[in-house]
Amino acid sequence: MEQTPYKIPRLLLIGAFTGFINGLIGIGGGTILVPAIVLLLGEKQHTAHGTSLAVILPTAIASSYIYHSNSNLDLLLAVKIATTGIFGGYLGAVLMEKIPALRLKQLFGAFMIIAGIGMVL
Repeated sequence: MEQTPYKIPRLLLIGAFTGFINGLIGIGGGTILVPAIVLLLGEKQHTAHGTSLAVILPTAIASSYIYHSNSNLDLLLAVKIATTGIFGGYLGAVLMEKIPALRLKQLFGAFMIIAGIGMVL
């Protein structure tokens, strides 16, 4: 991605907002980053998905540290879920490469709607 001057404030805003929402309510990678990377930075859908996953790790570590410091982290549960999550993440990434960008965008949007409805109810 070319670092044109008009993109730098967008990058800073996207990063700060994503980190803030991640720390506050535990989301941010896919729900905020993917649309922001595509719509505000003009990157391809597949690039947005891969980039958001790389950004999740450092923001999650920072947030997890604070949650752990306040006794709001079940480390054993996290390890159990992460162990199987690694396998699922690998399979999902392999499959994502086979899905055309438009279909990937549609699947992502549908999942966001379903997750949003589930959270509201």
